[in-house]
Amino acid sequence: MIEHGRYIRMFISWLRRILKTAAFHSYKSLIYVLLRLIRHSRSVFNRREGDFQQRSGSALSSQPVINQDETPSATLAVPLFKVPPQSQGCQPGMSLQSPTGGELNARLNNVAYNTQSTGMSSAPLILSMPEPSVCNLVDAGTPLPAAPGHVITLVPIVPGPQVRRYDRHIPVKNAYKAFKVEKGPFNCSEMPATAAGWEPLTHPEGALFFYYPKQRAFTDADVRDPKIATKIGEAIEKAYREMHKENICIHPLVELVLELIKTDDGETWGYYFADHDGRVVFWFEDHTSDPLMNKIRGVECKSHIRYALESQYWRHVELFPNKRSLPEDVVVKLKEIVMFAQAENITSETCLAPFASDEVASMLGLVDSLIDSANKEREHSVWIVARFTRIFCNAKFVNFCGQLGARLGVDQSLYEKPNVHSKGILRVMNVFLFGSFDAQSKGIHKIWVDETIVHPRWKNFIDRLTAEWNGYTIYSTVMLAVDISLLTVQSVQTQMAATLLTYLSTLCVIGSLVVSLVLAGQVNDSRRSSAEEVASFMSGMSRSMLGLESLALMLSLPFALLIWAMVFFAGALSVLIFRTADVVVVSTASPIWFAMFCLAMWLILAANNFHISHCISHCVSHISHLRYWIIGQVSQVTDFSTNV
Repeated sequence: MIEHGRYIRMFISWLRRILKTAAFHSYKSLIYVLLRLIRHSRSVFNRREGDFQQRSGSALSSQPVINQDETPSATLAVPLFKVPPQSQGCQPGMSLQSPTGGELNARLNNVAYNTQSTGMSSAPLILSMPEPSVCNLVDAGTPLPAAPGHVITLVPIVPGPQVRRYDRHIPVKNAYKAFKVEKGPFNCSEMPATAAGWEPLTHPEGALFFYYPKQRAFTDADVRDPKIATKIGEAIEKAYREMHKENICIHPLVELVLELIKTDDGETWGYYFADHDGRVVFWFEDHTSDPLMNKIRGVECKSHIRYALESQYWRHVELFPNKRSLPEDVVVKLKEIVMFAQAENITSETCLAPFASDEVASMLGLVDSLIDSANKEREHSVWIVARFTRIFCNAKFVNFCGQLGARLGVDQSLYEKPNVHSKGILRVMNVFLFGSFDAQSKGIHKIWVDETIVHPRWKNFIDRLTAEWNGYTIYSTVMLAVDISLLTVQSVQTQMAATLLTYLSTLCVIGSLVVSLVLAGQVNDSRRSSAEEVASFMSGMSRSMLGLESLALMLSLPFALLIWAMVFFAGALSVLIFRTADVVVVSTASPIWFAMFCLAMWLILAANNFHISHCISHCVSHISHLRYWIIGQVSQVTDFSTNV
């Protein structure tokens, strides 16, 4: 019994040790599994938090987040097409895509994990997620199929002026009807129904246009019309197909613009591509464009035409400014350009800036306010920057910026001047117009340089003329009253010459008054503010018989007629004095009259670059040459007589 009891005690101690060891290992394995679960849960939580931050950052930024470690480059391109987060539900004007199998697997992998340990394993734990809410599942990336029989013709265009948004003049219904406002909070977010994938956008000026995110296409055509939507879908496909056929590699951010052109011969589609990296427009074919050249002669270098292409690029951004972020470097560069233009306006009389000094000062204050809009989607600020930058780029193109023959002064001509001597009749006319013709001609040639209007100078020129004509009108009115008063004098009525001269003075005064009023009325029309109409008017005048000199002749008439009225009045007064006054009056008035005549003639001759000192030196030179010639002739005769 003692032996059996000892074995029983040994068996119990071994069993106790086995149970303790088994329990310890079980607890250790269980703790190990729990630790792995905690670590994996933490990693899943961190991954979800990172995804949420990335999604939030991409929602606040206009640029797609590709890599958080890399800083996206500043660009004015509309962000790449991106399926909106499905948690947002359905919104008007948006078409959502259902996730693919790969996307679903990726989502499951983010929330699934395996728990394994030495000698044991556990089944994967999958966290359940709510089903995504998707409405109107439409493949926005597939354009509408073209109807059979449609022939799509693509022609290259430039944004300005061949995107004719401002010339459409689409009429609206001319019928009054009160709009019924439904009960409850009014939903103003309703947009007109469009074809699948097209997004309606409103320009800051109010125009409605449409954007196709998947193919990055803009158009002003009404894609709500199924026929137009079908045709434009085929036009988009054809444009990219032709680009691929020509082996032209394009950046993913390149944008396409289509313009429906209706003519008597049928419909065509104008197109161009906008490259945001190079900030130019381009086509899939070679293209020569008169609107692009803007009537500028002598363009031979790519570095020169690049400014025209960049100007058209900014016109594109100006036409379609929505959904774009404004890069800070673009605002800073524009501010530098405006500050330079202001400094040049202050320090130079021949500033090349396309704006007057007061306009540049206003622009500078406006650009300072644009800094707050940098790196934000604000279409109004984008439009402002695009408009200003386009005008400055066009000025660089017109002035041959970066070329050997660049224009450095606003009145500098780039082309060789034709060797045309001044016509004799114009010189005679200048004398009879008291030098006003030459003065007006010089002023006109300063605002019309190389058949290009200098708009700031034109405005100053017109303002000066308006002030002068207002003064001439006052002088003419006073002079007319004086002439009428002189005709009422009894002694004048008996003097035929004095009466005739007074009549001539009156007619010249009336002519000056009428011409001043007519010219002042013509200046107040649209040519005063529109550079294009001013250029058209100047171009038409340059094709007349006398060219631009005919315009100078017209502008000099008010002054010249007023002066001739004064001359005739002075003649009538002189006749009256010298024929009716006694010797004392005549002897007193004659020197004064002669002095006034000499002073007036001096001013007229000096205005025509005719000076008495030059005349005297010229006469002395001719007399000297004549003296030497006579001496030479006498010497020849003397030598001949001696030889004989």
